[in-house]
Amino acid sequence: MQSINTRFHQTVVYSIVGIMCIPILATFIYSISSRWGATILPDGLTLDWYLKLLTDPRFLQAFGRSLFICIAALVLSVVLILPAIFVVFYYFPKLDKLMNILILLPFAVPPVVSSVGLLQLYADSEFALIGTPWILIGTYFTIALPFMYRAISNSFEAINLKDLMDAAHLLGASTTQAFLLIILPNLKKGLMASLFLSFSFLLGEFVFANILVGTRYETLQIYLYNMRQTSGHFTSALVMTYFLFIFLLTWLASRFSQGAKS
Repeated sequence: MQSINTRFHQTVVYSIVGIMCIPILATFIYSISSRWGATILPDGLTLDWYLKLLTDPRFLQAFGRSLFICIAALVLSVVLILPAIFVVFYYFPKLDKLMNILILLPFAVPPVVSSVGLLQLYADSEFALIGTPWILIGTYFTIALPFMYRAISNSFEAINLKDLMDAAHLLGASTTQAFLLIILPNLKKGLMASLFLSFSFLLGEFVFANILVGTRYETLQIYLYNMRQTSGHFTSALVMTYFLFIFLLTWLASRFSQGAKS
């Protein structure tokens, strides 16, 4: 009876996964088809759409801009959040509950409302931020904050922070040395998992990028939006390239997360 239930559950899971993979498979086939009209199968297969995409300077520039913004936002997140979490867990552990509430505030306000507020706030600023990557870096930092804090705090909870710090102090290390040489290596896997997860999420962000910078600083998502009126085969190749990149990042985050738990 138990084996029958197991097979039934496996069948249901595999069926759901198969149904979810159908649109992805259809998009991939369309991206490598030379022409696909009213027939069930395409008339021919080709990689020209991928070659055209990967040799498009506009795509490469948009992809490079997205990488720059995401990496800069994550570097800022690590520099600011990592010491802050250490201070909370080592000196003020009771503040962890408050921090868990505060980090969710970016999700409490819809992106459209936040974007309009940022436009009104910085429209008359002495520093030209609207339409530049710098405002996106700051905005992406707030988006990555919940992912970074939650993942890194889980890593702090998995190690015996007090005992490690006390042992380091007994051996003559300062608090800074103990953090850099002992605590930080123990957080490596959790930190990498949070970085990959946050990066995959930030790379797909569209609302803030569209409203705050638009075509003045075309990112990957803006490029995808602007190219929607071109050939469907080209757009499918773009979507599949983006999907494979995000899938790779998610897989890496999962691998690091499993390593952190073990």
